Amino acid sequence: MMNTIICGLQWGDEGKGKIVDYLTETADVVARGQGGNNAGHTVIANGTKYVLHLIPSGILWEGKNCIIGNGVVMDPVGLCKEITTLEEAGILVDAAKLQISDRAHIVLPYHRELDAAREAALGKNKIGTTKRGIGPTYADKANRNGLRLADLMCETTARELIEIRLADANETLSRHDLPTFTTDQVWEEIAPAIERLRPHVSNTIPALHKAWKDGKTILFEGAQGSFLDVDFGTYPFVTSSNTTSGGACTGSGLPPTAIERVVGVCKAYTTRVGSGPFITENDDISEYFHARGMEFGATTGRPRRCGWLDMVLIRYACMVNGVTDLAVTILDGLDERETIQVCTAYEIDGERHDYPPANRAAWDKATPVYETLPGWQSDTTGARSWDDLPENAKAYLTRLGELAGAPVTYIGNGPEREQTIVV
Repeated sequence: MMNTIICGLQWGDEGKGKIVDYLTETADVVARGQGGNNAGHTVIANGTKYVLHLIPSGILWEGKNCIIGNGVVMDPVGLCKEITTLEEAGILVDAAKLQISDRAHIVLPYHRELDAAREAALGKNKIGTTKRGIGPTYADKANRNGLRLADLMCETTARELIEIRLADANETLSRHDLPTFTTDQVWEEIAPAIERLRPHVSNTIPALHKAWKDGKTILFEGAQGSFLDVDFGTYPFVTSSNTTSGGACTGSGLPPTAIERVVGVCKAYTTRVGSGPFITENDDISEYFHARGMEFGATTGRPRRCGWLDMVLIRYACMVNGVTDLAVTILDGLDERETIQVCTAYEIDGERHDYPPANRAAWDKATPVYETLPGWQSDTTGARSWDDLPENAKAYLTRLGELAGAPVTYIGNGPEREQTIVV
């Protein structure tokens, strides 16, 4: 096992939690470096379904050290609820198993209201955020008026900083007829959670470096997907952090020289939650999955938009992330299809484009160039090796790897751990 970053190659919801869970068996440390509880990883282990939002998926394994890094924006109340849910399910979450960076910025109650205010102001152009306060917290971080977990270890310091920030936040909330806050309100809401989390708080960077120097295996768990990246995604319909592989380094304090492998995860088709361009979106495919109770958001429960596999996105994401291995999930989702479409390029104003455009107007004019492949129309959920797969399924995966410029190494053909094929 090598030090590995796992990142999504689409708009999130690619099944990263399953791949992280599968690779955690041979890892010593599992670290999360960006995002907040707007992300959700669903893992099915030993027949039990777990939905994790902030805690790395490695928490489900014994003897693994899980780290929430400095790049994460953390809702302390939400994290405590997540810990309680796990402990009620018999999963131990003690300070030896979960450590949280004291440099992580904190999502506070007014951030959620500011998120709602911003979405309301955008009207029909809204981003479609989860309204969990993630964007406003990252904005405070960039504006240098955010609060980090270290600031909350002292009540006096925390109250002073909250009071300063509320002066401006309340003015914004008042303009939108949204609830305003007092320092007492904010502190009283988060204080019990801060005390509950206090044993977990530390400078996690030396711990990660020691693990690296000691030859421990580190697994970086990405949240969301590459096209929600604030720099490389379908801007402005993106999240507020770097969801690509580079974010694992800036969000954890480990350098790029520590990374030996990047596993890019994509579904065998494409999904998206929220607003923004989606060139291969297809009503028939959406209805097909929703009718089967599939493709609803792990965090919000919103039905996901669905479409054919978009290799323009995957090709670009493999470049940006430096993908060395592809993991293709939910191959079984296509088991019943007679034919399968794969988008190999976009046509914009009569010109072929092999990579996604940066120009916002170009997205509105882009149409997919499809390649049609035969389906396999047989159940793949029982396959345990490459040789067990139908020939047309193998041809589909081989073509995917050719178009992506990276080899398919892992195949998910069901939700359980054992439903993972290593090529």
